[in-house]
Amino acid sequence: MTGLGIIDAHQHCWQLARPECTWPTRDLRTIYRDFNPEDFWGEASPQGVVGSILVQSQPNEADTRYLLALAERWAFILGVVGWTDLARETAPGAIRALAQSPWLKGLRPMLQALPEDDWILRRANPDALSTMAKQRLVFDALVCPRHLPVMLELAYRHPDLTIVLDHGAKPDIAGEGLQSWQDALGALAACPRVYCKLSGLATELAEGQSWEDLLPYLDSVIEIFGPGRVLWGSDWPVLNLAGDYTRWLALAWHRVNACAPGQEAAIFRDNARRIYRLAL
Repeated sequence: MTGLGIIDAHQHCWQLARPECTWPTRDLRTIYRDFNPEDFWGEASPQGVVGSILVQSQPNEADTRYLLALAERWAFILGVVGWTDLARETAPGAIRALAQSPWLKGLRPMLQALPEDDWILRRANPDALSTMAKQRLVFDALVCPRHLPVMLELAYRHPDLTIVLDHGAKPDIAGEGLQSWQDALGALAACPRVYCKLSGLATELAEGQSWEDLLPYLDSVIEIFGPGRVLWGSDWPVLNLAGDYTRWLALAWHRVNACAPGQEAAIFRDNARRIYRLAL
């Protein structure tokens, strides 16, 4: 594992004192503190991680600029998935301006928190999404299972847009929503530019559930999308709410080895490099 050169396709950094930082909140005591690149590197590098994708955590362009500045200073940050308001009339120009940074690789509108499940279809500026495709920026989809039909329609409307489902679309593991989630993922997997991150699943467990309950969900992501369209990510430090870096990496590695033996390099390195157009 350590000799592969793993790319973590999903990690965060934040500073609570920054004015745009409104999450995490005090009730999330485990992660209610600053998390900086050196904190991440101290956990990830001993596990064989050589680079990462740094993903926004605040719906604010100031957060995006903060992350891009971190990428300029830290060599292991290979790319940034940022945020801009895709509903604005001026969104296409804002996207082109942000894309001047060589570290910007994608945008994430945080759809799970918006009041309308179909916001991206009804409210977003279609020219903004077309501009993302032209700039070769990835659309990171922070969604729940109820959004998956919307993602399917988005993929049909914008066939040139690369879509990556974060955290396996956050299945309802606590509510045992396996079958309906599998069906919706299968429909999306028919769209060739839709990919899926093997990340963020542990925090979907209910209190009292075992990590063994994660196995059907990890296996489903790998089997439905295939090893050429799955990317591994930690979701650090949010991961700390449910476990730790070493345990999550070991579990994901075990399931990839069981479901797609010989494809570890694709899922833990090569797919992220290709999809996000990384220099490493």
